[in-house]
Amino acid sequence: MAALQLSNPFEPFESSFDDMFKSMLRPVRFELAAPAPSIKLELAEKDDAYIVKAQIPGVNKDDIKVKIDGDTVSISAETKQRKEEKKDGKVLKSEFHYGAASRSFTLDSEVDAAKANAKYENGILELTLPKRPGSTATTLAVN
Repeated sequence: MAALQLSNPFEPFESSFDDMFKSMLRPVRFELAAPAPSIKLELAEKDDAYIVKAQIPGVNKDDIKVKIDGDTVSISAETKQRKEEKKDGKVLKSEFHYGAASRSFTLDSEVDAAKANAKYENGILELTLPKRPGSTATTLAVN
């Protein structure tokens, strides 16, 4: 006598549901966006000027701003990155990242802003900040 096998009436749909859930749970890999740039400084003082080197990698020179106000110097930078992945002319993934960093510091002497110079090359911003003549620091005696 042959064994009777019962089939599950929902079996035809079972594999379809499995396939649907498997495709929904497919791992998606996202890369973390680049962090906002941090500005690291190196400051040297000469008799007539300050030389500042600031590391600001991955930034376009047009996105760097330097403000001089007397003896205070402020550096700010913005990053704008867009990454798009395409396949057969269709966009699969598009990521945007915007970030900003700033750094301010005060010097012992005022800067002659009209003679100051800024140069950005290979991720390094170099500032030459001439001291304003006649603006020397004074120490007051406490009575």
